[in-house]
Amino acid sequence: MASTRRELISLIEQGVIPPEEVTRAVQASGLYPSNRAWAGFVDRLLLWLGGLALVFAVLFFIAYNWAEMGRWLRFGMVQAAMALAVGLAIWPKASPMVQRVALTSAILLVGVLLALFGQVYQTGADPWQLFFTWAVLTLPWVWVARFELLWVLWLGLMNLAIGLYFRTWGGPFGVLASSDAALWGLFGVNTLVLIIWEWGACYRGWPRQWAPRLLAVGSGAPMTLLAVTLIADVGLVWSPVLVIYPLWLAALYSIYRYWRPELFMIAGGCVSLITVATLLLARLLLWEGDWQEGSLLLITIAVLAMGAGAVVWLKRLHRELSQ
Repeated sequence: MASTRRELISLIEQGVIPPEEVTRAVQASGLYPSNRAWAGFVDRLLLWLGGLALVFAVLFFIAYNWAEMGRWLRFGMVQAAMALAVGLAIWPKASPMVQRVALTSAILLVGVLLALFGQVYQTGADPWQLFFTWAVLTLPWVWVARFELLWVLWLGLMNLAIGLYFRTWGGPFGVLASSDAALWGLFGVNTLVLIIWEWGACYRGWPRQWAPRLLAVGSGAPMTLLAVTLIADVGLVWSPVLVIYPLWLAALYSIYRYWRPELFMIAGGCVSLITVATLLLARLLLWEGDWQEGSLLLITIAVLAMGAGAVVWLKRLHRELSQ
């Protein structure tokens, strides 16, 4: 679909397709979804929403009737729903989409079961242990399913576990105590998974749709926050961020400009750089200097200039990649 769109835009810009024939060409290219495609989309959407609704229905039913239900009834209801979901996921006659929805529901019910166990027996475990145990128990299911949504869901659980762990202990066994330890942990894990995913896409045929972009956001957001924290809280002092952040930007540009062209990744790098540069100007002109209206005007002009320059450059880059 993306390739067809780029080819059609290129033909329109070159004048091969006359302006009066653009609408007809777009319709003939199949870019507009047909009635059958819309029906399939609505069918899948309702199926996913129904699966999620059933999971949350079990959760809210137990929470609402907590006082009237004994512990065995609570556990029995969750386990029965989980067994039903797993049975539907392995049923040979079920369609692949139904199996994926059922397995996703079963994985979510594992979290409900763990939360119920902690609430009933008051184990005193830290919040990160819930998400880590949830991820460990469901890893075999995710591995067998080989469904990218489940992998992203599992990675989200690991992100929550890592973030909560570092916020609780500061670092491995409390040695590397740092207020930014959670951000470093998230950046390291998501960057590593992004590298593995790109390798798998090249040599194993893994899908390259929305998952790598989400992983790139998971890698870039913590690094940008680390740079912002360094400027806003710590000040202009030495930090590993001063080295890693430029290297991350350079790697992002080199990989997704020449090795695997991807405009979304480069645009994300531009947003990150503009954010950090704007905060740096604010610190130099407003916080450490004499605050004046002219400084605020200068920052505004700089933001507009950087944004306009990024848009112009990205549009030119888009035309280059479309050829």
